[in-house]
Amino acid sequence: METDFIEIYDHALAPEQCAALVRQLRASGELQPGQVGGGVHPELKHSRDLRISGHPQWRQAEAMLQQAVFAALLKYLRRYPQALISPLMLQQPGPDGALRRLDAGDFEAMPEPVLADLARTCLRPGAINLQWYAAGEGGYPYWHCELYPRDAGAETLHRHLLWTLYLNDDFDQGETEFLFQCRRIAPRTGSLLIAPTAFTHTHRGNRPHNGDKFIATSWILFQSAERLYAGN
Repeated sequence: METDFIEIYDHALAPEQCAALVRQLRASGELQPGQVGGGVHPELKHSRDLRISGHPQWRQAEAMLQQAVFAALLKYLRRYPQALISPLMLQQPGPDGALRRLDAGDFEAMPEPVLADLARTCLRPGAINLQWYAAGEGGYPYWHCELYPRDAGAETLHRHLLWTLYLNDDFDQGETEFLFQCRRIAPRTGSLLIAPTAFTHTHRGNRPHNGDKFIATSWILFQSAERLYAGN
């Protein structure tokens, strides 16, 4: 079965939850020009952004978004267990107590709490950005991926999956477009997009028309090597 590893999870948030986030964002006085990896370049990305992680007034909103993303992540890992198996060569004790390698079949029967614990052990959430793209001018037309080696701490190289949650759909166009997969994802209020971060999933955000576009977006990252391999 062919796959492009782009998954859409409808109803990740209810419409009223999305509308509340949009109202709170519109009322915020802390929005900043949207940045790309090298800074503010409106010819590449034209938006008004707010990083809500760490802001006390956004704590409940951040928790709500991270819970929605985590629920979808577990579904993603059920379908693509290699997202953890391939890079990490996971092991667990067998019936005799000896370590054995996990394979894809293990994920099919894995209880939900066990899978959740495994996901938390291997992965961590990124900081959430809310983004506001104005009708007819906003957008992220530059073809880009989410992995790049610019920061000295290599934090951006720990990004494993990207996600975007669409907070409204009362506009035309404004799709998330993937270059090599030849897919345009039409925003639907409350739907959540998850996809890999590497160049294979180069993408762009097309300009909305006849209405502003609002999204929440971030990444799912690997845990640091110090945490993953502590004691090894």
